Amino acid sequence: MSQQPYTVEQVANLLNLHVKTVRNYVRDGRLRAVRIGKQYRITREDLEAFTGHPVAPPATETARRRRHIEASSVVQIDAISPGAMSSLSNTLMAAVSGRTPGGERLRVETIYDEERASLKIIIIGGLDDGAELFKIINTLVKENP
Repeated sequence: MSQQPYTVEQVANLLNLHVKTVRNYVRDGRLRAVRIGKQYRITREDLEAFTGHPVAPPATETARRRRHIEASSVVQIDAISPGAMSSLSNTLMAAVSGRTPGGERLRVETIYDEERASLKIIIIGGLDDGAELFKIINTLVKENP
């Protein structure tokens, strides 16, 4: 068999129709299908006869998905003053909020422990964006020891 038959869901996606609409076409006899168990299967030839034009094969499951890579990191900076912490936190928040709308999601959280003078920065997002934030943190920490 050269081509697996389509499911009702695949046909609905290909034709931009609701699944119930496709099922009704099958039940009414307007779209030829074979019933296997409780599900219908539609051959490519029957679908092309129904639409009157060639039909592109459905995208495979992996082709429909877009690869997504995300990292979660915690950066801890000890012996940092409240002023330096505030400046660093504000700079990071500005860097994140100034990103282009089409970019990947990026989240930054900061937690400051005054007793220990310790700052934790939690970064969740894409690898490239996280790397850029690491560079910013490294530069700012070196400038304000």
